[in-house]
Amino acid sequence: MRFAVLTLAFASVIACGVLIAQQQPATPSPWAYGFATPPGPAGANAPAAAPAAAPGGQAAQAPPDTTMHKLPGSDRSFTLTQIRDQYGPADWFPGDHPAMPDIVAHGRRDAQVAACSLCHYPNGKGRPENAGVSGLPYSYFVQTMMDFKNDKRKSADTRKANTNRMISFAKAMTDDEIKQAATYFSSMKWTPWIRVVEAGTVPKTRIAGGMFLVLEGAEAGKEPIGQRIIETPEKTEDTEQLRNSHSGFIAYVPPGSIKKGEAIVTTGAGKTTQCAVCHGADLEGLGPVPGLAGRSPSYIVRQLQDMQLGTRKGEWTDLMKPVVAKLTAEDMLNIAAYTASRVPGESRRSAR
Repeated sequence: MRFAVLTLAFASVIACGVLIAQQQPATPSPWAYGFATPPGPAGANAPAAAPAAAPGGQAAQAPPDTTMHKLPGSDRSFTLTQIRDQYGPADWFPGDHPAMPDIVAHGRRDAQVAACSLCHYPNGKGRPENAGVSGLPYSYFVQTMMDFKNDKRKSADTRKANTNRMISFAKAMTDDEIKQAATYFSSMKWTPWIRVVEAGTVPKTRIAGGMFLVLEGAEAGKEPIGQRIIETPEKTEDTEQLRNSHSGFIAYVPPGSIKKGEAIVTTGAGKTTQCAVCHGADLEGLGPVPGLAGRSPSYIVRQLQDMQLGTRKGEWTDLMKPVVAKLTAEDMLNIAAYTASRVPGESRRSAR
């Protein structure tokens, strides 16, 4: 009898331990945050050492590149320094968008706020390591910036440096500057930008600034995709070097992930709410709720994981907590694969 009681007690402890383990937050998926490996223990993610100093004690600096670069379809030309200017980056296609407010075009040097158009592009399309902000509802954009400003929105992977930059920008921006940026980006519709491809093997890549870039030359090759989404530029140089706002992205997703994601998004699959309830039947947004169709799958997974892990808080996150509570990392990958595959405006065109 004593042995049976001890056995039952031991089993109860194991069961409780399993339940607690199941309730513990998962480790963020490194690929979604622009890394090849999960976060390490404290102190393991220290920044790289500074470059070695040149003779005479000063850091070696390459001479400025004065080459003028051009893009097809643009009548403008810029040096790499101009293209990457934090306080006035190149605008290749000014006819694509309305007149930019100063905070979007130039930022504010005295407050060390970089121009919004540097990372998010003048058309608001953005890149996988940041966010596509065009077409976001005005009120959602403002609320998001206020969440950054009030320390309610952080990254679950503390290595993600540009999230910390966004926090510092939001804190330094005035309410009027936030409203100007919100008015500008919300005035433009989100249009196709990402091509989704199901593939068991994907090009080998290197990571630069949180973005996966296809390896070339002797290093090129293929590797299994595993449980990842690899989002990479259609044209590496156009994106990495020239910041071409007409050059989009390919998102490689695991075979079968789009169909699996469709089941979760459209039915809830017994573990969540149908996405259309809040994000609209076409997943292009509903009132103040943002659209999901055709958006970066890496970004979508980051937001789902940040909300589930508790590093993203705020008004809208409180509504999402029960929605993401039971989702696994694989569920999130599948959801993002499906939503990214949806073509913005497709339902409206087919209804004509």
